[in-house]
Amino acid sequence: MVVPTVVDAHCFASQPTIRRHHDFDADRDAKKIHKACKGMGTDEKVIIELLSTRSSDQRQQMKQNYKATYGKDLEEVLKGELSGNFEKTALALLDPPCEYDARELRKAMKGVGTDESVLIEVLCTRVNQQIIAIKDAYKRIFDRDLESDVQSETSGSLRKILLSVLKANREEGPEVNANLAQKDAKDLYEVSISFVQDKSGVNELAFNHVLAQRNYMQLRATFEAYKCLTGKDIEDAIKSETSGDLEKAYLTLVKCARDCQEYFATRLYDAMKGAGTDEETLIRILVTRAEIDLQTIKEKFQKMYDKSLAAAIQSDTSGDFKKLLIALLH
Repeated sequence: MVVPTVVDAHCFASQPTIRRHHDFDADRDAKKIHKACKGMGTDEKVIIELLSTRSSDQRQQMKQNYKATYGKDLEEVLKGELSGNFEKTALALLDPPCEYDARELRKAMKGVGTDESVLIEVLCTRVNQQIIAIKDAYKRIFDRDLESDVQSETSGSLRKILLSVLKANREEGPEVNANLAQKDAKDLYEVSISFVQDKSGVNELAFNHVLAQRNYMQLRATFEAYKCLTGKDIEDAIKSETSGDLEKAYLTLVKCARDCQEYFATRLYDAMKGAGTDEETLIRILVTRAEIDLQTIKEKFQKMYDKSLAAAIQSDTSGDFKKLLIALLH
């Protein structure tokens, strides 16, 4: 039985904070930013205004016009004028989204050790089209194959689920097949019974197949069927039967299927709670979600934590870095 649904669980019902600027003029913007960086001192206010009110494709046009007019790369100019997290955020905004994600993934894997949490956050939350674009950008920028790097920089169960996601084979569309949801729920339950005892890794195949390939509405139906069948929420089952990075990856996929914006609201909260702030995560989420669903993430954050995202960022950051992040929130 196929039940059509109105919205995809991922992003169709969500709102961005940045849209295309209605009165955009790439040449005028290039001149403005040149003036802001020329001579003694830098006019950070102009830089913040331009970067936070133009869409990504408009920022690309501004970059191209700057290069054509002044013979310099805008990124290199800003590197000389800005510093710290303000510089990192400004440069992130000058990258097309797929290139920024590719750079974040490369940074997470190069050198000693791998930042698995970044691999999980990026790869387990992007849709097929984004993953394909990221793989292309990774090859173009670094002349390396993203799947090969993930293969060599991760291991065991985490490697398997990340490689499954990287295939970008998720079914798309809003259709829900109730019979398939029942079957998938039964398969997940049967393999989860002996998940911990089975060291062969065979049990992961069912989880990987379902979580990496079913569309988001189908997954929601599967999670409901799982709860009816077992009396247990799928997230609780994952927490009791897996651990470490595999648990994080599975939970990210489940949370994104249920409510992607709630997942990012939680990530932002965790980046700011307690002592210290994870500025890299703040930058990554605000930059990558501003044109997709940041307005909805803001609303989720307010509802979940009884505090505005802007207020949280105000108290956890400072200077021009804070001003640029707040500007991205509008």
